[in-house]
Amino acid sequence: MITLGWTLVILLFVVGMIGAVYPVLPGVLAIYGAFFIYGWLISFEPFGFGFWLIQSLIVVIIMVADYAVGALGVKKFGGSKAAIIGSTIGLIIGPFVIPAFGLLIGPFLGAVIGEIIIGTSWKKAISAGVGSVLGFFASSAVKIALQLAMIIIFFIWVF
Repeated sequence: MITLGWTLVILLFVVGMIGAVYPVLPGVLAIYGAFFIYGWLISFEPFGFGFWLIQSLIVVIIMVADYAVGALGVKKFGGSKAAIIGSTIGLIIGPFVIPAFGLLIGPFLGAVIGEIIIGTSWKKAISAGVGSVLGFFASSAVKIALQLAMIIIFFIWVF
């Protein structure tokens, strides 16, 4: 059971880290789920109230920051709510439509299309698109850092 437990924990950590940049995967929830897998298959003993409080706070911060940082990138470059919505849709759909570059092109095109739909000039729409890509990179960097912190805290608590 211990080997199975560690295998699943590591697999969920890998899926979680990939999910930090690939929005179709569960990301932070995979990492959080790994803690429960460890507990169910190995032991909940190392985890106390402090562990769950810290990890849960990080999960909430990641979820809020994920949307806020991406939206901030669009807003900083002059985008509207339509660009934010379009960017989000593009981020989800892009990787399926354009597998190799959909993570970058999807949010960009989504923001541009969102702006064009509401009648914004091409120049401003392109600027919002650039902001959506930069917001995606910033959001991914924040998620990667915080998810790594979750994993490190896990190993500190377990060992």
